[in-house]
Amino acid sequence: MTTALVIIDVQKNILAIPGARPAVLERFDEVRGWIAHLVDEARRADILVIFVQHDGAPGHRLQAGSPGWEICEDLNRSPADTVVRKTACDSFHETNLQAALAARDIRHLVIAGLMTQYCVDTTCRRAVGLGYDVTLVADGHTTSDSALLSVEQIVAHHNAVLDGFNVESAVLTVTPASDVKFKNGGEAT
Repeated sequence: MTTALVIIDVQKNILAIPGARPAVLERFDEVRGWIAHLVDEARRADILVIFVQHDGAPGHRLQAGSPGWEICEDLNRSPADTVVRKTACDSFHETNLQAALAARDIRHLVIAGLMTQYCVDTTCRRAVGLGYDVTLVADGHTTSDSALLSVEQIVAHHNAVLDGFNVESAVLTVTPASDVKFKNGGEAT
């Protein structure tokens, strides 16, 4: 099964939220480290790497074209990587993501990124609904605290709820980054 690594919304100002706890930003640093590692591993195995970039409206912290909109520089992105721009939580909604995957006969997505309860959750569920097997990187996604839950609680909740989510034969599996292994020839375990 051919695999792609999909990195969602890891942009400079994604967590530029007033009053963010230091733990939120520390987790963001850790997640970026895991993502950079996965990007390097995927590239070594000739796995397609796709960066999804959110285009925020004027005045939004991710306003398209603004410095905060840029993808974080420490992810080892290459000019050869595919970039998909979106305006909704669903990375497939009115984007070229599905066409990019179909062009390479991709059937398995390894997903990491931000924000857990919005774009990561929505994209994972949509991907499975479209028939893709998904590996969500357990320690490769994060978010900010909400009014009710901490980032730690949000991430743990989504890892538990999404693990095993399926539509017909397509299934989502939650796996730690250290257990994601890319094989030459386009596969991942």
